[in-house]
Amino acid sequence: MQLFDADPKRALKVHFGFDAFRPLQEEIVRDVLAGRDVFALLPTGGGKSLCFQLPAVMDGGLTVIISPLIALMKDQVDGMLATGVAATALNSSLEPNELRRRAAGLERGDYRLLYLAPERLAFAQTLDDLERWNVTRIAVDEAHCISEWGHDFRPEYRRLADLRRRFPNVPVLALTATATERVRTDIVTSLGLRDPRCYVASFDRPNLLYRVVPKDGAYHQLLHFVRGRSRDSGIVYAASRRQVESLADKLRADGVVALPYHAGLDPKVRSRNQERFVRDDASVICATIAFGMGIDKPNVRYVVHYDLPKNIEGYYQETGRAGRDGLPAECLLLFGAGDAAKQRGFIEEKEDEHERALAERQLDEMIDFAESAECRRRPLLRYFGETYEGPCGNCDACLMPRASFDGTVVAQKFLSCVARIRQNGGFAVGMQHLVDVLIGKATEKVKNWYHEDLSTFGIGRDVPRPQWVAIGRELLRLGLVRRSPGLRGTIELTADGRATLLDRRNVTLTVAAVVTEAPHATAAEDALFEELRALRKRLADERDVPAYVVFSDATLRAMARKRPANLMELRGVSGVGDKKLTDFGDAFLEALGAFSERGE
Repeated sequence: MQLFDADPKRALKVHFGFDAFRPLQEEIVRDVLAGRDVFALLPTGGGKSLCFQLPAVMDGGLTVIISPLIALMKDQVDGMLATGVAATALNSSLEPNELRRRAAGLERGDYRLLYLAPERLAFAQTLDDLERWNVTRIAVDEAHCISEWGHDFRPEYRRLADLRRRFPNVPVLALTATATERVRTDIVTSLGLRDPRCYVASFDRPNLLYRVVPKDGAYHQLLHFVRGRSRDSGIVYAASRRQVESLADKLRADGVVALPYHAGLDPKVRSRNQERFVRDDASVICATIAFGMGIDKPNVRYVVHYDLPKNIEGYYQETGRAGRDGLPAECLLLFGAGDAAKQRGFIEEKEDEHERALAERQLDEMIDFAESAECRRRPLLRYFGETYEGPCGNCDACLMPRASFDGTVVAQKFLSCVARIRQNGGFAVGMQHLVDVLIGKATEKVKNWYHEDLSTFGIGRDVPRPQWVAIGRELLRLGLVRRSPGLRGTIELTADGRATLLDRRNVTLTVAAVVTEAPHATAAEDALFEELRALRKRLADERDVPAYVVFSDATLRAMARKRPANLMELRGVSGVGDKKLTDFGDAFLEALGAFSERGE
């Protein structure tokens, strides 16, 4: 293989087919080539893998990549082989003879990249072998797994400290897509990075459309959404294994090729379902959060959260699996007040008080995000310490600003009810009990505490229960009421709330938004894209690789838009490198020519 030891941009075009780097990629690649330790935080879809793949192409030796998911390694190796770069993986899924064959190739120096699971570092033989295989750099993917403060801590990642001690002079590149400041510091310390160059890209994913919709017949909302995107791949996240199975069954019964994925499935079934989804044989995967980390499928066009996530960090990571190819993608969260109550129930079961308090704070942040009328990106990026001015123009709050209304009367009724209950018994109650009193529902608790005798009993009969809950949540967000310290779930007035009540201050509230249809390309471009996608699927199946290993959706969309007529023009399409031009160019040019001859 020819080496390009001085021009990363030329190597980028020749091997990967791209004319330009994504933000921070070139700086990271040049530091890696210079032998520096590097920490890089790039959002999902930001091109983390290229930061170690390109240096491996440009100089000698072996780049070792520590990756947490065995299922992902084959796809990454197939992707590199498709670009003409020699890569392999060693993991527990391989038969002994295959392991020996690959080890022999490593002894001969046949490979540029080696993917390893962190568990293999527990074997002394692995470290001994690496010493003979001319390791020139180590890349740690999903580096947040090393931190106990991260959302996906994995104890086996602690073994990476031993790897650094064994290879003190080999530079290390740590990569992650999501980490708070605390986790970033922990990664640098735990891996023993020496004077590292640290790169932190914006957490913003401009191509993602964020939308939160109140639950109202949730399954039918989901079915309507999925059917409107029948040509696209999507992930539906649900809170429980039972819910995952139920949604997959219902969607299949309604004609959607949907499969379940959760930790309780037989490993072979789980792996087969993931494989079918990755290879576009199933359009929808219904999953718990067990699915997704490192899933290298760039053409996921939507992610639906059927249930409320536990925290913003998890939500960000899960939505980040959409649109990795840079094309537009949608993130829909179906939110209902019952979701929050269910999550609080789980939290109350935690025995550790610190864990419970942390989980409650994270849940409150998630609920505030779901119910806020401000640009979705502001609270999302604020969580990671990034300021976003907005409006973004690509979320429901910006595209369909929620109408505001004079909520003074309803706010006065709610605040008065909170005050009267406290005055009557000297204690606070929860949101559901407050609403029962407002709508005049004489539950057993209401009668036991004589709250049906309050002057506020029934003063809100003209407002539906769900709307009262939404009003209460917004008053919480506005700081007019708060949850009572040390009394989980109970509501009390704040100083601002008391002043608002006594001074009859004006209060402005907002109303909810609704779901809309997916945007579509022009009819001709869409038709050509579908033909190119069918060709890609056939070529991928012949080679037993996922479709995106041949070309990404973004590359096919560019072909459909530009309609290249010869190999020179096709090479100018982003994502078409020299090896892929040789392997697939004639087939795609034939399909493009046939489409044009039909006059479409």
